[in-house]
Amino acid sequence: MTAHRAFQFCKQYKRTTEFRRLCEIIRNHLANLNKYRDQRDRPDLAVPETLQLFLDTRVEQLKIATDLELWQEAFRSVEDAHGLMCMVKKTPKPSLMVIYYAKLTEIFWVSDSHLYHAYAWLKLFVLQKSHNKNLSQKDLQLIASSVLLAALSVAPYDSKHGASHMELENERERNLRMASLINFSLEPKRESKEMLTRSSLLAELASKGVMSCVSQEAKDLYHLLEQEFLPLDLSPRVQPLLAKISKIGSKLASASSVPEVQLSQYVPALEKLTALRVSKVYQTMKIEMISKMIPFFDFLAIEKIAVDAVKYDFVSMKVDHLNGAVHFNNLDLESDGLREHLAILAESLNKARNMIYPPVKKQSKLGENFVNLAEVVDKEHKRLLARKSIIEKRKEEHERQMLELEREEESKRMKLQKLSEEAEQKRLATEYSRREEQRIRREIEERENQEAQALLLEAEKRGKKKGKRPAIEGEKVTKQALMELALSEQLKERQEMEKKLQKLARTMDYMERAKREEEAPLIEAAYQQRLVEEQILHEQEQLQANELSKQHHVGDLQEKNRLSRMFENKVVFQEKIVSHREAEYSRLKKERDERIRQLVAERRRERETKRKLIFFLKSEEERLTRLREEEEARKQEEIERRKREEVERKAKLDEIAERQRQREKELEEKERLRREALLRAVPEPPPRGFDLPAAGARPAEPVVAAPAVAAPAAAVPPAAAPPAAAPASDKYVPRFRRETAPPPPRRRRATGGAGRMTALPKLAVGIDGGATTASRSRAAAPPGRRRPRPRGPHPGAQLTPP
Repeated sequence: MTAHRAFQFCKQYKRTTEFRRLCEIIRNHLANLNKYRDQRDRPDLAVPETLQLFLDTRVEQLKIATDLELWQEAFRSVEDAHGLMCMVKKTPKPSLMVIYYAKLTEIFWVSDSHLYHAYAWLKLFVLQKSHNKNLSQKDLQLIASSVLLAALSVAPYDSKHGASHMELENERERNLRMASLINFSLEPKRESKEMLTRSSLLAELASKGVMSCVSQEAKDLYHLLEQEFLPLDLSPRVQPLLAKISKIGSKLASASSVPEVQLSQYVPALEKLTALRVSKVYQTMKIEMISKMIPFFDFLAIEKIAVDAVKYDFVSMKVDHLNGAVHFNNLDLESDGLREHLAILAESLNKARNMIYPPVKKQSKLGENFVNLAEVVDKEHKRLLARKSIIEKRKEEHERQMLELEREEESKRMKLQKLSEEAEQKRLATEYSRREEQRIRREIEERENQEAQALLLEAEKRGKKKGKRPAIEGEKVTKQALMELALSEQLKERQEMEKKLQKLARTMDYMERAKREEEAPLIEAAYQQRLVEEQILHEQEQLQANELSKQHHVGDLQEKNRLSRMFENKVVFQEKIVSHREAEYSRLKKERDERIRQLVAERRRERETKRKLIFFLKSEEERLTRLREEEEARKQEEIERRKREEVERKAKLDEIAERQRQREKELEEKERLRREALLRAVPEPPPRGFDLPAAGARPAEPVVAAPAVAAPAAAVPPAAAPPAAAPASDKYVPRFRRETAPPPPRRRRATGGAGRMTALPKLAVGIDGGATTASRSRAAAPPGRRRPRPRGPHPGAQLTPP
C-alpha cells in the first residue's frame, strides 16, 4: 500500500526523479532479500500470496512508468517482473500477464523494435483469447488485426547484414534477452534458425488462429503484400485499404489492460513495405513512373527508403539523376536473391546425375587396405617422426620448466631472506622506539615530581601566611594531588570572596537608596527655579531679535534706493554680455560642425580608398588565381598531349614491328618453299672433277649485311646452306630426261670467283614495312665498275632494335 501510494503521488505531481529513486529502493529491497536468505523474518517468495503482492507492486510500477513516459525505467520494471517470475518458477495470474504484455507492446513500439512488438501482441492475443471470457468478437477482431499489422510492419530485411562479429554477438545477446522477456524459448547454443524472424512470425499467425479472427481489410492487405505478386497495381489496391485501416480503432470494453487500440500507427510502416514490394518490377524505370506508382511518398522519401534497403542488401538499385532513371536487379552471383535458387538447382542436378550415373560400389575393406598399405606405412612413419620431435620438444620444455622452477625457488628464497632482514630491522627499530618512549616517560615523571615539590613548597608558604597548613598525608606527593589541593584552596577562597562582595553590595544598596530619598525634594526645587530663569531669558532674546530685524529692514531699504539708479546700466551690461556669449557660442558651434563635416568626409574618403584597395587586391588575386589555373591547365594539357603522342608513337612502332615480323615470316616461308623446290629439282651430285660451273654462269656474290633493321632470321649460314643446284643448259630438257640423265656441267666465266657455290640472295625488309630486294655485294667485281652503295633507312624513320 505504501509503494502504491508513492506511485500515485509521483504520477499526480509528475515527480520523475523521485519515481526513479523509489524504483531503485524497491529493486534494492528485493536484491537484499535474495542476498540474505538465512534471515528469520524473510518473506517466502514461493508462497502464492507473497508472489502476488510482489508482482502487483512491479505491475503498478510498470503502469506508472509508462504513464510518465519513462521508457528506460519501464524496461527495467519489466525486467524486474520477469526476474521475479523466473525466481519462483510459477506462472502468475493471466490478468497480470495481460498487463505485462500490453506494456511490453508500448515499450517495444517506442524503441522501434517492431519484431518484438509484434511477438508481444501475439502473446497478448493468445492470453486474451484463452482466458478472457468476456471478450467480445469485435474486440478480438481488433486485437487480431493489430497482431497481423504489427507483423507486416516488421522490416523484410535483416538490419545486421554486414555487421562485425562484435555487433553480431551483441545482437545475439539482445535477442536472447528480448526473447526471454516475451517468454519465447530460445536456445543460446543453437544457430540462428531458432531466432525470432519475420517469416517465422507470419508462419506462426496461422497456427495460433490469428488469421481467422482478423478483419477483412487486414486480410486483403496481407494477401496483397505477402502472397500475390502485382507490383504495378499494388499501390492503387493498397491505398484504399490503408485509408480504411487508419480509421479503425476504439477503446476495448472487456480488456481493461489494453485501454485503446489504434491501427493508424502501422500505416507508415505498411506504406514503406509497399514501396519495397513495388521495386521488383523492371530493370530500368523512370523517376516519374516510380513517383506515380508510389503515391504515398515523394521521390526523396523513396530514395531514403531505397538507400536503407540497399544498405542491408535487400534491393540492388542505382539512381541516375542525370538521366532521371533508376536501375534495378544488378545483383551479383553471391546475392541473397539468387543463392537459394542456385542451391536448389545444384541439388536437382546432383540428383539427376546420380540417377544417370549411379555411384560405383566401394571395394572390399581388405583390398582397400592392401591398396593403401604403402600410404599407411608412410603416414605411420611420419607420425612416429612427429611423435619423436614432440617428445624432444617436451623434454626441452620440461628442462626449461625445471630451470624456471629453480630460478623461481631461488627468487623466493631471496625474497624470504629479504623479508626476514626487513622484519629484523623493523624489530630493532621498534625496540629502539620503545626504549626512547620509556626514557621520555621517565623524564616526564621526574619533571612532574619536581613541579609537585615546587607546588608543595608554594602551598606551605601560602598556608604559613594565612596561619594554616595544607593537610597532606604520605611521604610521596604527586602532582595531581597537589593540583587538586590547590584547586580546592582556590575554590574556598573564591567562595569567601563572593560572600564578602555580596555583603558589600547590600550595604551600598542601602546607602544609595537613603541618598536618593534625601535628594528628591532638592532636585524638584532646583527644576522649578530653572524653569523661571529660562522663561525670563527667552523673553529677552525675543525682544533683541525683533529690534535687529527692524534695523536690517531699514538698512535694506536704503541700499535699494541707492542701487536703483544703476538698474538701466545693469540691463545694458547684461545684454552686452549675453550677446557676446551668443556670438561666441555660434562661432564655436559653426567650427564644430565644420570640423565634424570634414571628419565625416575624411572618413568617407578613407572608406572609399579602403574599399577600392580591397577590390583591387581581390581582383588581382582572382587574376593571379585565374592565370595560375590557366597555367596548370595548359601544363596538364601539354602533359596529356605528350602522353597521347607517346602512346601513338608506341602504337605506330608496335604496328611497324608487327608488320616487319609478318613480312619476315612471309619471306622466310617463300625462301623455304623456294629451297624445297630447288632441292627437289637438284639431280645427283656430279663427279668431283666436274665441280666448275658453266662458262656462262654468273659467279656467286657475297651477301652484304643489311642495316640494323634487317631481320637476322632471314640469313642462312654458309655451313647450313644447301648445295646449289647445277645451272641448266641453254637447251630445254624434259623432266623425265632430267631425272634420268643430268645435263653436263658448264664452266663459269673466269671472273675470279671460280670454285665457289652460288649463295642465295638475301632479302631485306624496309622500314616502312615493304619488302625490298637486298643489295647483292659482288665479291669480285670488274675493275672498271663502281661498287653499289647499300641503301640505308629513311632519315626520318624510327629504327626498331633487333
